[in-house]
Amino acid sequence: MPTRRKFLTILGGGTILAATGATGFVATRTPTKALAPWQPQTYNDPRKAALSYALLAPNPHNRQPWLIELIGDDTVIIHRDEERDLPQTDPHHRQLFIGLGAFVETMVLAAGAQGYKVDLSLLPEGDDGPIASAIFSGGGNADPLAGQILQRHSNKEPYSSQRLSDNQIAVLSDFATLYIDEQQVAPIRAMTRRAFDIETNTPHTLKESVDLMRIGKAEINANPDGIELSDPLLEVLRRLGMLTEEALMDTEHPGNKAHLREYHAMLEATPHYAVLTTQNNTRSDQLDSGRQLMRLYLKATEAGIGLHPVSQALQEYAEMKEEYALAHELLAPKGHTVQMLLRMGIGPEPVATPRWPLESRIIENT
Repeated sequence: MPTRRKFLTILGGGTILAATGATGFVATRTPTKALAPWQPQTYNDPRKAALSYALLAPNPHNRQPWLIELIGDDTVIIHRDEERDLPQTDPHHRQLFIGLGAFVETMVLAAGAQGYKVDLSLLPEGDDGPIASAIFSGGGNADPLAGQILQRHSNKEPYSSQRLSDNQIAVLSDFATLYIDEQQVAPIRAMTRRAFDIETNTPHTLKESVDLMRIGKAEINANPDGIELSDPLLEVLRRLGMLTEEALMDTEHPGNKAHLREYHAMLEATPHYAVLTTQNNTRSDQLDSGRQLMRLYLKATEAGIGLHPVSQALQEYAEMKEEYALAHELLAPKGHTVQMLLRMGIGPEPVATPRWPLESRIIENT
C-alpha cells in the first residue's frame, strides 16, 4: 500500500494532507461491501456453501475469472469468464487457468469440510469447453487445510530477514520447490525487480494495470476486482482530480517514482522463494498448478508464513522474453515450465482483497 511519505511527494507539501487526512474520514474508508464475501453466508445448498469459499481463491490481477452454472440439485459447471482476460500480461491465459485451478481446489476443500465429496471432472469437453464439472454427494471427509481458507491472503508487504525454521522448510517442501540459500535467492530477487520494471515501463502492460485500478472506497465497492488502492489519501487525490489515468501512466511522475521505490524495497525484503513447475504446459497442467498453489497457500498460512506471487518474469509477451528465459534457466529443469514464482517469508498481518459476491458469478439457467 502507498505510504504517507509518498503522498507528501505527490502533493509537494502537507496542506491538503492536513486538511483531508482527518481521523474521522480515514476511519470510514474501508470498502466493507467489497470485503463482505470474506464472511461467507449460510446456504442450504451445499454447492453454494462450498462456492462461497471458492471465490476467495487467489487469481491474477484479482480478475476472478470464474462463472458458475448450477445444474439440478447436485451439479456445478465452472466456466472461464472470457470478459476477464488479461490480453497484455497473460496473452495465452496461462495465469488465469492457474487461478481457476485454485478456485476448483478451494471448492473441493470447502465441500469436504461440510461433509460432502465432489466427483470432479476437469475440462470435460476439452480445452475450449467448461473448466470443470462437479457432482456433490454425501460422505466427504474434511481436509485440515480447509480451516485456513478464510485466513489465507497474499502478503504483499516487506518480509523480515528471519529465516524459516528447518521444520517449516520441511513442511512446505512437500508443496513446492523452495529456494532458501542466499546464493540461490539473490539472482531470483534481481530478476523479479527487473521484470517488475519491464511491466511498469511497457505502455501496453502498464495500461492494463491502470485500467484495472480501483481507487478508494466507492470505486472498490462498485467493482470489487482488479487492483485495489484503498489508502484514504489516494482517494483524496482521486477526488481532487490529481490521480488521473494520465498521471498513472506517466512513469516520470514523482508519485509513480515513489511507488517504484517502495515496490523495489518490498521485493528486496525477500529471504526465500517458492516455485511451482510442470513437465508440460497443457491446460490440465495449469489447472493442476492452481490446485497445488492453493494447497501451498493454505499450508503456509497454517505455518504463519507469508506468500506473494511475483510472476512478472513468467509473463509471455515480447518485452519480457529475456527475463522469461532466465526464469526458466534458474528455476525449471530443461523443457519444464515455471507456473508460479512466489516471495516467501515472515511478514506483518496480511489484509483481505475485495471479491464479487457469489450471486454475481452464478449463471442463471433460462
